[in-house]
Amino acid sequence: EENGHQNKRWKSDADEEGAEDQNKRSPKRKIVLLMAYSGKGYHGMQRNVGSSQFKTIEDDLVSALVQSGCIPENHGEDMKKMSFQRCARTDKGVSAAGQIVSLKVRLIDDILEKINNHLPSHIRILGLKRVTGGFNSKNKCDARTYSYMLPTFAFAHKDHDMQEEVYRLDKETLNKVNKLLACYKGTHNFHNFTSQKGPRDPSAKRYIMEMYCGEPFVRENIEFAVIKVKGQSFMMHQIRKMIGLVIAIVKGYAAESIIERSWGEEKVDVPKAPGLGLVLERVHFEKYNRRFGNDGLHEPLEWTEEEEKIAVFKEQYIYPTIINTEKEEKSMANWLNTLPIHDFNSSAVGMQVNHKTSKNSSDLEGSDGCGDDSD
Repeated sequence: EENGHQNKRWKSDADEEGAEDQNKRSPKRKIVLLMAYSGKGYHGMQRNVGSSQFKTIEDDLVSALVQSGCIPENHGEDMKKMSFQRCARTDKGVSAAGQIVSLKVRLIDDILEKINNHLPSHIRILGLKRVTGGFNSKNKCDARTYSYMLPTFAFAHKDHDMQEEVYRLDKETLNKVNKLLACYKGTHNFHNFTSQKGPRDPSAKRYIMEMYCGEPFVRENIEFAVIKVKGQSFMMHQIRKMIGLVIAIVKGYAAESIIERSWGEEKVDVPKAPGLGLVLERVHFEKYNRRFGNDGLHEPLEWTEEEEKIAVFKEQYIYPTIINTEKEEKSMANWLNTLPIHDFNSSAVGMQVNHKTSKNSSDLEGSDGCGDDSD
């Protein structure tokens, strides 16, 4: 009898060891994961190891990777061990519909389902592809597309009486907005659209491929529109400042010539639109796809089959969050009230005082835009 109990115990121990061996035997491969998430309540994408005070998207992702058995527990503490790299660092409150991360994992069965089982519903892994061993999602990315969803009353002229819920954007104003957004296309010196970059810093030059505002639509009695921008890479706050300056011009606070002036060496006071509404839409790997996409071993990094899942996720988690937060917290309406504080004709000296005055009000909504290359 004693021997019988012992045999059973040995058998269960052997089963557990067998499962562990199976995990260890699962090949480790370099992959990319297609992620979508609602950023509200998170201090951005990038993990701050050792700081549990500010929760990030990567905290939840790494925890799910460990719990699902894709990566060993010690890799969760040191992300370099799994060669982890995010394509773009989205900041506090910013959402994503097409974020890409690259890493080495054990290719276990039903891997996507198992990872998603350990994630909250507002973070989803929508796709997975094998990539080359040396692939790095940040360095191999040719371009990023962001969208910015905003209530159209942001474009109402400052001299007109305006009730937020009844405002509707007319064709003439939309054309003016698009004419101004098109000015950003091409390569320009964006030192005035970020912090800590001087006018002669080569890295302040950025290439914008397209930028436009789509047709408005009504949700919850408020009219919204979506601005799309595609560029090689963006500096921290750059997109929010690009949009903030266009709003200031359309509302009649600044002259159109300020855009051209902002690319010169002079310091220009550029307002930063709220972080709510900014979404990382997709990331582009055109060069990688040309070289490896049809080599017979790897697939191109395109996600046509996942488009429907992305659209459903946006409708379920991203858009309602933006709309409800805008209604409850009035982040755009409150920010618009700070525009008169800015001095759009000031020189560098005059601006110092202004920034001290307006810093508190303009930073209240917190959430930084994006910093693709500020990891």
